[in-house]
Amino acid sequence: MSNTLSKKQIEKYSRQIVLKNIGTFGQKKILKSKVLIVGGGGLGCPVADSLCRAGVGSIGIIDNDKVSISNIHRQSFFTSKDVGKLKVKVLKEKINLINPEIKITIYKEKITKLNIEKIIKNFDIIVDGSDNFKTKFLLNKYSLKYNKILIVGAISKFDGHIFSFNFKNKKTPCLKCFYQTEISDEILDCESEGILGPVAGIVGNIQASEVLKNILKLNNNLNGEMLILNLLTLNFRKVKFKKKNNCLCKKY
Repeated sequence: MSNTLSKKQIEKYSRQIVLKNIGTFGQKKILKSKVLIVGGGGLGCPVADSLCRAGVGSIGIIDNDKVSISNIHRQSFFTSKDVGKLKVKVLKEKINLINPEIKITIYKEKITKLNIEKIIKNFDIIVDGSDNFKTKFLLNKYSLKYNKILIVGAISKFDGHIFSFNFKNKKTPCLKCFYQTEISDEILDCESEGILGPVAGIVGNIQASEVLKNILKLNNNLNGEMLILNLLTLNFRKVKFKKKNNCLCKKY
């Protein structure tokens, strides 16, 4: 990629280049960044949408699911014409229409302990858009092992949680430092518990904002903190937590 922005790029990204925290130098950082999105659903859709529009140069998306009619109310990239299609294929096609200059890599599979090392080594920032804690803890373990930045999102009913971990900083706690006990995936089960569609959009866009702030190395991010929001009561609060002495992350 060129070290200078083209006239077209300057025009395309002009509304964020004008921000004093970004400028042309920051935009070049964004264009050179590599982000993996795990899950192409309620969180993955708004994350991918915001990051491709911002100009993130290389985006990976991993998901083995197909679009269902029940996805459409909260998964903003999909329409009724996409039902039955692989989510990652639809996402790649539509992202290419929005911003054809960025590189999109899709993985038509689940992320597991068998493939995670091969996949995440190609990316600097990992965004968790999964709907289960098994995957979240797997991403936590390997992001920690390979000193990645991990942005975690979780949604249920009217509630959303966002975590941000910069594992390049050895003082950063991990997801296990917060969840000391086993967590049931039932609390993330949209099918039985339900989900207000805008919750997914808001949490996913906050995750995307955290990605961009980490790329730009801005100080006001959630590193080592959790943002809790409830759209029913309109309560937003941050919770700070520290590295636990008995957590496995202490060995890294």
